[in-house]
Amino acid sequence: MCACGQPTHPSRETWQHGGVTAATHSTLFPQVPDSADAVLEGLDPEQREVATALRGPVCVLAGAGTGKTRAITHRIAYGVRAGILQPSSVLAVTFTNRAAGEMRGRLRQLGAAGVQARTFHSAALRQLQYFWPKAIGGSLPRLVDRKIQLVADAAAACRIRLDRGELRDVTAEIEWSKVTQTVPADYAPAAAKAGREAPRDPAEIAQLYAAYEDLKRARSVIDFEDVLLLTVAVLQDRHDVAEQVRAQYQHFVVDEYQDVSPLQQRLLELWLGDRDDLCVVGDASQTIYSFTGATPDHLLDFRGRHPGATVVKLVRDYRSTPQVVHLANGLLAQARGRAADHRLELVSQRPTGPEPGYAEYSDEPAEAEGAARRIRELIDSGVPAAEIAVLFRTNSQSETYEQALADAGVPYQLRGAERFFDRPEVRKAGSALRAAARFGGNDSLLDDAVDLPSQVRAVLSGEGWTTEPPAGSGAVRERWESLAALVGLAQDFAAARAGATLSDLVVELDERAGAQHAPTVQGVTLASLHSAKGLEWDVVFLVGVAEGMMPITYAKTDEQIEEERRLLYVGVTRARERLHLSWALARSPGGRPNRRPSRFLKGLRPGSGTAGGQAAAGGAGGVEHGFRGGGDGGGAAAVPRRAQRTPARCRVCGRTLTDAGEMKLMRCEGCPSDMDEGVYERLREWRAVQAGRSGQPAFCVFTDKTLMAIAESVPEDERELARIPGVGMRKLNRYGTDVLAICAGQEGVGLDEDD
Repeated sequence: MCACGQPTHPSRETWQHGGVTAATHSTLFPQVPDSADAVLEGLDPEQREVATALRGPVCVLAGAGTGKTRAITHRIAYGVRAGILQPSSVLAVTFTNRAAGEMRGRLRQLGAAGVQARTFHSAALRQLQYFWPKAIGGSLPRLVDRKIQLVADAAAACRIRLDRGELRDVTAEIEWSKVTQTVPADYAPAAAKAGREAPRDPAEIAQLYAAYEDLKRARSVIDFEDVLLLTVAVLQDRHDVAEQVRAQYQHFVVDEYQDVSPLQQRLLELWLGDRDDLCVVGDASQTIYSFTGATPDHLLDFRGRHPGATVVKLVRDYRSTPQVVHLANGLLAQARGRAADHRLELVSQRPTGPEPGYAEYSDEPAEAEGAARRIRELIDSGVPAAEIAVLFRTNSQSETYEQALADAGVPYQLRGAERFFDRPEVRKAGSALRAAARFGGNDSLLDDAVDLPSQVRAVLSGEGWTTEPPAGSGAVRERWESLAALVGLAQDFAAARAGATLSDLVVELDERAGAQHAPTVQGVTLASLHSAKGLEWDVVFLVGVAEGMMPITYAKTDEQIEEERRLLYVGVTRARERLHLSWALARSPGGRPNRRPSRFLKGLRPGSGTAGGQAAAGGAGGVEHGFRGGGDGGGAAAVPRRAQRTPARCRVCGRTLTDAGEMKLMRCEGCPSDMDEGVYERLREWRAVQAGRSGQPAFCVFTDKTLMAIAESVPEDERELARIPGVGMRKLNRYGTDVLAICAGQEGVGLDEDD
């Protein structure tokens, strides 16, 4: 870092010639960077912009494989290590426990432990549990893990018969209604407006939804959607609770922002209050969960809500070869709709690789056998099984591939099954390792174990681990794969930490379990395209890429078809080096061969004609700095975004400021104030009137610290007022005229009770 406090910039060689790693590729146990500057090493120019943009709103548009998780974790770590962010004041939210666990693991490796990285539901549940006795009274109702039984009971109460599939579909409709904040009485018109195809008569679903809510109240239970709804209600109704949460968390990072639902967006707004220290990361072209209420509109509208935002586009793809990236770009070039208008043109940073392969089969079993045969050849040639995946559109396709892989003697694991550290054999192995760490001196199993890996192998041999895997597949093989993953982790841990003991490994396992940071299980991954989001493999087999499956039969509207295209795009961009796409002409042997390849491959696979499409509107990477004010560009002066990226310093003594209140004042509490007492008192009087009119506490208009900061600087125009922490765009538009008039000495501003 240079003397002026700005981070130094690396030469181009640092990131262009080996310094930047793939999106999720790093050494298993990297050394913690020894300084804030070291956190920035190896980032490319756009990633560095993300990492150093620590004030004000930031929107990161990140294409697949461009290192978005790397960018935002280094951003948080740099802020913490530079003393700009307090770890306990940062809340990073994402959508899956796996993603949150990965983020916590990376932050720990970067020396930024203590930062909260959680799912929306997890963060909301913690707050609800803490504040419920104070805000509501008593204990929080019991949370039900699965709502399908309650839906079944509601159907019985309404004397409506639902089969298993209908139960699942009605449950999904209730979940969609709740995340879009739709009450039972409004379900039918809301579903029609959203273009949803209801699985039953909409009036019946509304009736079931109402009965379901009544049952929950009668049984004093809540569901996962209630966690968000109730947290929103508490924060809306109890300003003291909201202010306490906002005092705790002052800096927010939201990953996968294209998947935010209206309810999650409302919760985020309540967490933020009138502040704008928010960094969102997403890619509209990876919006694949709209059926759950997710919408990319919040991502695409971010610049409109925050005109002063810095927008950084990440398009350097470190994951996939140019051949895979070319296919991915070609898929999106044919896309239509709002998300397509903002697609990013990826630029591969990898060496050239093989062209994607395409294969047509007579029927689905033949397609599965063909994939299994090719996978067997890859494994025999040295490709690790864990670096291969078979991805399909629906979970019902899995069984055919499980059988084909088992027949070929290929180990596999099902994605979306039980979490690694929750598996019984893993919990039992952990207990055995913990006992050996405590009492190993009396264990004859460890007599001949000379190092950590041999100790782990000795302990786990008593739990069923053997040097050779068991024959076949099934539960026995799955247990062995779990234990083998622990053995492999011990070997990597010992190689990275010289002199590590069994006790050290147990601590590492406990930390990984808490973060859900699982080791690699050796087996080919079988997964649906939806569950593969956020993952990557060296080799990917995309199977069933035929009309009726991709796009799926029930995708009828243009919006639904485009989401199916994005789903295939997600599948393509999971591959690092090799990609195989296949389809079957018939479902079963001897069936009519009336299927055809997916329309999405037209013009992309050899011999399929010419692809349509156009250049990506948001293609090039780079940085766009926003402006505050300016209206439509007519005559108003543009107000630059607050671009402070270095530690805030006291304007009196120069000390680095970390306290939020001091940062608003831009001085230490103990340093002398040059506040205009008259302006301050008039601002307080004006604030009381505004609060009375809106029915809000005074601090919701402006906090005391913000009023003091205004009275100390006495801004003369919107540009100067916008620079004061606590004066966001919304408050500038609402109160700016009054505040500037008071600072100019005008009397009676805004105090007339008659509007």
